[in-house]
Amino acid sequence: MSDATTEPVRYETDGGVATITLDRPEGMNALTEATKEALRAAVERAADDAAVRAVVLTGSGRAFSAGQDLREHADNLAAGRGLDNTLRRHYNPIVEAITGMPKPVVAAVNGMAVGAGMSLVLACDLVVASERASFATAFSKIGLGPDSGLSWTLQRLVGRARATELIMLAEPLRASDALTLGLVNRVVPSEEVLPAAAELARTLASGPTVAFAAIKTALVHAASHDLPSALEREAELQDALAETADHRNATEAFLKKEQPTFEGR
Repeated sequence: MSDATTEPVRYETDGGVATITLDRPEGMNALTEATKEALRAAVERAADDAAVRAVVLTGSGRAFSAGQDLREHADNLAAGRGLDNTLRRHYNPIVEAITGMPKPVVAAVNGMAVGAGMSLVLACDLVVASERASFATAFSKIGLGPDSGLSWTLQRLVGRARATELIMLAEPLRASDALTLGLVNRVVPSEEVLPAAAELARTLASGPTVAFAAIKTALVHAASHDLPSALEREAELQDALAETADHRNATEAFLKKEQPTFEGR
């Protein structure tokens, strides 16, 4: 077990799993500039660490994240800085680092996920939510449109009509509603959300990491390309995966009627 704390984000590793925790519980894990910089550093650290084969992203206290820290934002507005280019400097790189990470990322949603907090959840590969969790796009409530990838992820999960409604009206969703809509994979009692997410991450960490990376790549590619292009990208990825030790070892184990052991290479 290793533990490195960079306020206001905690980074911990246990075996092949890195847990990244937004750690401003007194502020509902609202995203200040320091938080966004620390979060980006933590996500990139997990991506670069060969010993990490799965990641859990969560929040401390009662919230996953209340989104952008509006007190800091109000100061920027008063100083004439507007958004202070935070989308290009912070949010976009964080979302791209999560979606482009060559290993699975599990969101453990312990409470409210609002605005950019909801966007971060939807950027993850799998989502485990507390039965007390709630989701809201929130942007229109302060006269803004979606950001941090929400316009891309949400309509691909629920369709354009429902996404338009959720973003324009910004009404909150309970965890059970989010499960019905396909925004989350599992809903568990509040005390079980982090253990359940950690168990899921451990399962993924023992799996074929390179194949998981290819799955992420194939899904993102197919979401914005036609079928012939998706077929060709699948073929390219399969050709590469066929050369991995994990594929060869798993094939041999299957023929021997044994359980495969994946080393992530």
